Amino acid sequence: MAYMIPETIRGKATAGERTLFNTFKKHLPDDYVVYYEPHIYGKRPDYVIIGPDLGLLVLEVKGYTENTLYKLTPTEWQLHTKKGTATLETVINPISQARSYSFDIYDKLKKDRNLLQQTGTYANRLKFRYGHGVVFTDMKQTDIVRNEIHRCIHMPLLLTKEEIDPKDQYFDKDHLINRLNGMFPVAFHRNQMLSEEDMKAIRYHLFPEVRISADIRDHGYYQDDLLLSLHNIEAMDLHQESLARQIGDRHRLIRGVAGSGKTLILATRARTLLHEHPDWRILVLCYGSPLSCNIRSMIMHKLNEPEDLFEWSAMEAKSSGSSQDHSLPEQLEITTFHDWLYRRFPIAFSKSEQEKERQIAALLEQLASGTVTAPQYDAILIDEGQDLEPQWLELISKALNPETQSLLIVEDKAQKIFRRKVSLSRNTGLDFRGRSKVLSINYRNTAQIVNYAWDFYRSHSRLRDKFQTTVTTSEPAEIIPPQGTRRRGPEPQSRRCQSIQEEIQWVVEQMQSLHEEKKVQYADMAILYRIKGSYSNTHIIDAIRQGLDQHQIPYNWFTENKRTKDSFDRYEPTVKISTIDSAKGMDFRAVFIVNVDGMPRGKAKEEDWDEEVSRFYIGMTRAMEHLYLSYSRLEGFAKWVGEKAQTAVDQGKGRP
Repeated sequence: MAYMIPETIRGKATAGERTLFNTFKKHLPDDYVVYYEPHIYGKRPDYVIIGPDLGLLVLEVKGYTENTLYKLTPTEWQLHTKKGTATLETVINPISQARSYSFDIYDKLKKDRNLLQQTGTYANRLKFRYGHGVVFTDMKQTDIVRNEIHRCIHMPLLLTKEEIDPKDQYFDKDHLINRLNGMFPVAFHRNQMLSEEDMKAIRYHLFPEVRISADIRDHGYYQDDLLLSLHNIEAMDLHQESLARQIGDRHRLIRGVAGSGKTLILATRARTLLHEHPDWRILVLCYGSPLSCNIRSMIMHKLNEPEDLFEWSAMEAKSSGSSQDHSLPEQLEITTFHDWLYRRFPIAFSKSEQEKERQIAALLEQLASGTVTAPQYDAILIDEGQDLEPQWLELISKALNPETQSLLIVEDKAQKIFRRKVSLSRNTGLDFRGRSKVLSINYRNTAQIVNYAWDFYRSHSRLRDKFQTTVTTSEPAEIIPPQGTRRRGPEPQSRRCQSIQEEIQWVVEQMQSLHEEKKVQYADMAILYRIKGSYSNTHIIDAIRQGLDQHQIPYNWFTENKRTKDSFDRYEPTVKISTIDSAKGMDFRAVFIVNVDGMPRGKAKEEDWDEEVSRFYIGMTRAMEHLYLSYSRLEGFAKWVGEKAQTAVDQGKGRP
């Protein structure tokens, strides 16, 4: 079964188009990726098929019948626009259209030397095959011959109804694959086999929205073309990409585990909407200012990056910062819920949370009566949706254009840190049944960190009855366990110290070691704490700052106040100091959680237990590769950390 992107065909597709889509999905090999109506550099071929032993094939699909055809030539076709009428339209020969798409793709991909043959007769040409063809979903081979279409299109470049319809007596899966292979000008050879990295590189170049990052290294000239060598390419997983493309119109809910790429998909969705609907007003909301700044950076990066990475002059301008536009498009608003609330509604909201909620309730009544009007947005995207109050969602829904109903909510109930009971259908007025998807694979963290954090969560959470045991349903339970990760790394490290100062000394030593030996930049390190308050007459945040100052390690305590939160720059070359709450939605190569014995916080109420468990889980899953935990007393969650460390020692996997 081939991997289809998107997973489903558009609702307005014809019966023939739907048959072809389902045939490709069911009968092509598992390692084939089939793109349906992808956007590629401003053009939209009907299908692009990429397979390790196939190469890259572009197909144009036509639902013509004999009654459609009027006059055909090798260059132009005249068609009846309606059955039985003399109204004609002129179009180019569909094989010319497919050939043009194929050549355009070739011209882009040949600039990446990693995709070229390095030696031999075909040196400096693509190391895989590329071809093109046409599919007639409603015409059989006899129709092709009777209407002399074979005089305008070479027969091996044609697929007809009996070859793509499993219900036809002449349909054969192997014949279909052979016919696809016959659309290439050369036969397949073993040295043309595409590797997983090759296929990732092709996707990376053709579909800018799937890009995460890549290192661009040495460059040189070849036949007046600028060649780039891209290394360490990171692109969305196929499931993530399919989900990002399949969101489609109207409302959607995405539930995913920590590190599954929820925010990345949201940022990609924002970019797509801006390109497809330049006249739409779009609102992106979350709970915390630092996450809002991070989302802004992600979206700006996607908007500023040239679609063609081989436009080196554009890349140089970006790297120098001289001409890069850091302003958001006027129609895009990225903010926190409360900042949006204060700016968009003429009410002096109270600082008291209880009074503020009463004011929001009154505002909802005014909106219902028509005495107050909400600003209108054609699309609203919400990150970390589990953090929003029911009334907030109800208010947000009042600002959504009822004609578009384009609402995207991404959430993870395992990262829920506030006791809020939300009914999406009741609070938004939209039915999400059948409109939700699950992201269960953690891509951010190593397997060691995922397993460590989830072991803690499942052993401490009282929501076990809400854990989802399978990911096959589109209606997930509240808590989604991570299903695995492909990355591996060192085991999380923990240390019991005598004081908070000793904890910070240990943290600094590990930071210096990572920086010098592993080349981890300070910008990719973070120190997380639960509260900044006193511990044994010592302010935790003061101890952190003093320790870093003594060793001249640059840092940014971005959760110091609202100003520092609002101006947060994730990529500033400093160690980030943050509460666990404000680090939500972010990741760092190395994370240090100090004062673990301070969690759960103080004398946490019984009803706060699960929120405290979620906080520690959130903190640990911010670490992509290196996780360090320190504590001074065997209290609170530090008991579990200490027991885990002792078990590792007993099994010969750790140090005391």
